[in-house]
Amino acid sequence: MDNLHHFFPFLIPIVAIIMGIGIAMLGLVLDYRKKREIYSLHHKERLAAIEKGLEVPALPSEFFEDGRKGRRGGDPLRALRTGLVWLFVGVAVIVALFFTHRETSLWAWGLVPTAVGLAKLLYFKLAGGAAGPAPGSPPPGAP
Repeated sequence: MDNLHHFFPFLIPIVAIIMGIGIAMLGLVLDYRKKREIYSLHHKERLAAIEKGLEVPALPSEFFEDGRKGRRGGDPLRALRTGLVWLFVGVAVIVALFFTHRETSLWAWGLVPTAVGLAKLLYFKLAGGAAGPAPGSPPPGAP
């Protein structure tokens, strides 16, 4: 057992890589099974409608969209929220590094998350702000 003692530090990255790839593959397999089940159920529904002589229902538009669309982009309010978080994290990093390492320019690394936050806020502004009118605001064209 003593001769294997030097091998243990190498197990951590090996296990981390295998677990990372394994979790990603598990997510892909579960997503595939869910989609296959949905398509199968919809296909059975269409066959039953054809057998009964009913009008065949159209394919829902969700079949042709990526199920992960809600997680990435498309939602200006999400861009606002994440932009503010990144901006404040960047400012906090700048302040913390400035006061702990005043004699160096190490604080400049806080500009990276600050720039990401500003980019998200710029996207929010260019995407038209909030998705709809603010609650309690008059409808457009009202006097």
